[in-house]
Amino acid sequence: MHSEVILTHANLILETEVIRGTLVFKDGEITDISHGTTEAAGAIDCQGDFVAPGLIELHTDNLERHLEPRPAVAWPKKAAVIAHDAELASCGITTVFDAMRVGSLPSSGKAKYDNYARDLANELLELKEQDLLKLSHFIHLRAELCSETLEQELDEFSALDRVGIVSIMDHTPGARQFADLGQLRTYMSKKRGLTDDEFEAHVRNLKSISAKNAARHETASVQAAQRLGAVLASHDDTTRDHVSTSAQHNVTFAEFPTTVAAAQACKDHGIAIMMGAPNLIRGGSHSGNVSACDLAQQDLLDIVSSDYVPAALIQSVVTLGHLWGDWARAMRTVTHAPAQATGLSDRGTLAIGLRADVIQFKTHDSAAILRRSWVKGRSTF
Repeated sequence: MHSEVILTHANLILETEVIRGTLVFKDGEITDISHGTTEAAGAIDCQGDFVAPGLIELHTDNLERHLEPRPAVAWPKKAAVIAHDAELASCGITTVFDAMRVGSLPSSGKAKYDNYARDLANELLELKEQDLLKLSHFIHLRAELCSETLEQELDEFSALDRVGIVSIMDHTPGARQFADLGQLRTYMSKKRGLTDDEFEAHVRNLKSISAKNAARHETASVQAAQRLGAVLASHDDTTRDHVSTSAQHNVTFAEFPTTVAAAQACKDHGIAIMMGAPNLIRGGSHSGNVSACDLAQQDLLDIVSSDYVPAALIQSVVTLGHLWGDWARAMRTVTHAPAQATGLSDRGTLAIGLRADVIQFKTHDSAAILRRSWVKGRSTF
């Protein structure tokens, strides 16, 4: 049980408006929201800082970065999870869906498969069970269609594993994100150091694997989401046909559509559109895809993900707050909208009776500065 916390002299970012007022929470639950201020003993004077719901992260590569801090350098899984959890907490994230790839390929031409998700999930769930993590964690299985082991890896998970999202990925060379083979060549040469001949062999191999497995794996991914009680997401939709297929599968949200046409098709089908905060903040995609700013200006942006920069999530609120002139709307992209997309009805907005997942932050010029954070009423630092 946690003692009562009173935050006053705060700009409270509610679901549809920002008010100057006071927020109270106790025992992990928001108990009161009011206009005006209080001089109650023990109240925290926020001095005009923003107070908002904790950020909800649906897609982050950050855990994988901790697992492999440099190419071919393996870090202990438990240590990686703890460091990842602490880093996200320092960025105002209070709920995270930890992305883990399922669907493996032989590494560097060897017969060994890099299927790590089950062991990683075990480490994460054990730490959670022992109350050693700061945040609320769920699992996001990224199902790679262009692979050889997807069905076996999906079968290792059950409804007891807190799998909240299954996303369908297809990284076949020449398709979706890698429709431009030049972009893939640059990525593989920098990330894995492949020579031109090695790259050409890599492309031929992946295209062959995709031709044999992708259609079957797509069906298996949809079925796995249903079996696990997880929502289904698409990844890198590029064409209207891609989105039509997503709609047929009852996809809830689209991760990083690569074109305006795909984003517009998502809106037409009622599929929420998620874009990466680094794309938004930088003003463009690092891989040459559509700009998140362009989509935001065309009312084609619903959810923001930190993607590969955890600190970018809170920064995206500032960017969108200035772009839209509406801080409540900007905050919804990283709180209420991702909560809705994943069926989390107990969080995502400041409201009496909901979880006390709360952050306090200020801005300096165009930068967001986190001051305090609570997860279910418990301070994270």
